[in-house]
Amino acid sequence: MPSSQQTAGNEAPRRDMAAIEEKVAELEKAQQQESVEDFVGLLAPKAVWVTGGGRRLTGRDEIRAFTEKVLPGAMKDSTARYEVVHISFVRPDVAVANVRQRPVTHDGEPLDGQPEGRPVYVMAENEGRWEIVAAQNTIYIEED
Repeated sequence: MPSSQQTAGNEAPRRDMAAIEEKVAELEKAQQQESVEDFVGLLAPKAVWVTGGGRRLTGRDEIRAFTEKVLPGAMKDSTARYEVVHISFVRPDVAVANVRQRPVTHDGEPLDGQPEGRPVYVMAENEGRWEIVAAQNTIYIEED
């Protein structure tokens, strides 16, 4: 459950938050299993994805082409755990999810000295299904 969230206090936002959390869990699984198709399947057709290096990718085809190059083999030494830490609803069918992305060993142990990610996913509900319409990957730099 997100540690910080904005809701209207009724069942619909709670149900939607659970669905969004499930989509993020599916994203984590797709990344861990290096499944390009499962990953791309979570995206809206015209999604925009900004990589941790700042490269903007637009649409499933461009995102797929990039992901086919970088995802296979990316998890051979380690993986990541995803934790939804905040969900804000811009309107009932559009939400922003902030995620903590922690690098871990394949046994789930945190990797000391490895930077965490703080991706932001903009998600929209389309015909009863939540999908990622925009994403920004950001490396977290701990401040003193």
